[in-house]
Order: sequence, then structure tokens, then C-alpha cells
Amino acid sequence: MPVDTTAPSSPRTSTTVVAAMSVQVAAVLPLFLFGGLAVQVSDELGMSVSAIGWVSGLYFAVSALTTVPSGRLVDRFGALVTARVAVALSAGAMLGIAVFAREPVVLTAFMILCAPANGLGQLASNTVLTEWAPLRGRGLLFGAKQASVPLCIMLGGLSVPAVALTLGWRWAFVFGAALVLLALVPLAGLGRPAVRPKAPGARGFDARLLLFAAATCLGASAATPIGSFLTTYTVDIGGSEHYAGLVLTIGGIAGVIGRTGAGALGDRRQGGEFGVIALMLVGGAAGLATYLFELPSLLPLGTAAAYALGWAWPGLMNHAVTSRYPDAPALATSVTQTGIFLGGAFGPVGFGLLVDRAGWAAGWTAAIAAMGLSALFIVAGSLAYSRARH
Repeated sequence: MPVDTTAPSSPRTSTTVVAAMSVQVAAVLPLFLFGGLAVQVSDELGMSVSAIGWVSGLYFAVSALTTVPSGRLVDRFGALVTARVAVALSAGAMLGIAVFAREPVVLTAFMILCAPANGLGQLASNTVLTEWAPLRGRGLLFGAKQASVPLCIMLGGLSVPAVALTLGWRWAFVFGAALVLLALVPLAGLGRPAVRPKAPGARGFDARLLLFAAATCLGASAATPIGSFLTTYTVDIGGSEHYAGLVLTIGGIAGVIGRTGAGALGDRRQGGEFGVIALMLVGGAAGLATYLFELPSLLPLGTAAAYALGWAWPGLMNHAVTSRYPDAPALATSVTQTGIFLGGAFGPVGFGLLVDRAGWAAGWTAAIAAMGLSALFIVAGSLAYSRARH
């Protein structure tokens, strides 16, 4: 990657973090807004539970297919260019959904259109922090950046009573597009910071990353159905639409706290991040287990645990991987991010089909099992990495 020798001094840490978080929000907001508004969207467009899963699954499938190429693009053209492309794709697709989505196929087409923004935006934001954020406290910064994902979940939950039930769900997508475009402001504040050239023979992949990719795939396949189906599930077991939005909002708040806290813990336990991730996955599985009681009153507790533990590890994972592959952070994290996206593709589709055929309990049981297996793969990958290092 070429070095800009005319660049000014490094931007402020606050500007760097806000830019990274804003791009992360832009990358994932369309999906979580769709998940939060699934009841209203499906009612108008006539979509079944499995159809909601297919839309989410196709979105993640395209994200997975484009993630490794996105990592190469970020390493080649830099984070600032690719981040702006991600913002444009995401905002354009949400406006398209608001105006043109009168049939499920049109909605699906726009969700697929913005799917590449997911990989581009997340990898670009990883690189922003890796290249320009100070080393001290970087785990906390990665956690704060990843906290923008449950922030999107919270926004999706709040959009139900605040917008969808008053102005209509289409306006929620219009406001979402405006929010995404605001990410261009902190990006402009970064200016043209100098970027460290890629080292010759930079290592961005090895076989051990595949174990971690398997772990992220299983963890994501267990966690992504929560955002896609929680509001529908809440209504089905007797909760109101307002209550469903509140539960999703609680999950988003818990996720923000969990991801930020996990990042801070990663700074204190450098080298032990994978053990922390495994324990978080086990705790998340315990939270999901409360769904099996089908009691609306237990949903806030189970959802908080699922998001604060079982779905709070991606930032810590990115921090762990980038610290071990510093010469090609975008390419290395693209491998584990592909696992997340594959899990996001298989999880909602499989979950929706399973629920349609065998009921909610079967779907949540499968999610609990996948989260437990994810923890085992994390342990296996950590042991393999330790043996190779020594």
C-alpha cells in the first residue's frame, strides 16, 4: 500500500474511534433495522417466518462471498476509500427499500445489494483502528467499535414504537439512511493519515485461522437469529409489539455494555483473549436456554445474557486476530469475519425452516447447541495457535 508522505499528523483518537464506529453502524444497520421491523414488514408484504430467515440468510451469504475480496480491497486501496463505498451502498439500499419495496423479491434484492457493504465497512473500520489508533487500550477501542452492532439492534428495537407504529416502517428506513450518511462526517475528519506500508511477506492467513473461522461461524449461526426473529417470537408467545421492541432494545443495550467490557478485559488479559471468548459463549448459551420456557417475562433476562455474552465477542476476536497478524489485519480478519457471515447466512435460514417445521423450541435448542460447539472450536484454535508459537 502506498505511503502518503504529505499526510498531516495522525488524527485524534476520538476522531478515529468515532469514524470506525460510524462505519460499523453503516455496515450493519440495514440488516438489524429489517430484523427489528420484521413484524411490520412481513405483515405488509405477506412474508412467513422462514421468508424472514431467507432474506437474512441471503444477506449474510453475499456478505460472506465478498468478505475476503473486500479484505484485499481494503489492504489495496485503504480504509477511507472503501469505507465511503460501504456507506454509499448501505444508504442507497435503505432508501431503495423505503421507496420501492412493495414485494418480498424487491426487498430481498435491495438487501443483497447492500450486503457487500457489511464486509467492506467492518474490515475498513478494523484497519482504521489497527493503523491509526494508539496501541494502549486498543482492545477497548475494538470493543467500543463492535458495540455499534448491538447499538444498531437497539435502534432497530426503538424504531418499532418510535417510528414503525406511528409513521410506518418505511420511514424508519429513510431515517436509517440519513443516519448512515452521517458517517461521512467523521471520515472527513480523518483527512489523509499516513498508512504504514505492507510488509514484504506479510502473513494474513494460516490454517489455524480456519478453526477460529469455524468457531465464529457456529457462534454467529446461533446469535444472528435472535436479531432476526426475537420480535416475532415475542409476539407469538403472548407479548405485545411494543414489548417486543423493548426486549430487543434491552438486548442492544446489553450488547453495547458487553462488547465494550469484553474489549477492556482483552487489554488486561493480553494473550488470553480466546479463553475469555469461550467463557462468554457458554454464558450466552445459558441465556438462550431461558427462551425454552416461552415466558415473555424471562425474555429481557435471557436476551441480555445472550447479547452481553454470547454475541459480545466479535470485537475481542478482531483484537486477538489483528494483534497476531499485524502486517495484514484486513486479510486476516476477513477469514474470521467470513465465518461470522457464513453463520449469519446459515443461522437465520436454518432457524426459520426449523421453526416452521418443528416449532420455536427446536430452533432455540439448535442455537444453544451451536453456541456451545463454537466455544469448543475457540478452545481448539487457541491450543493449536499456542503449540505453533512454541
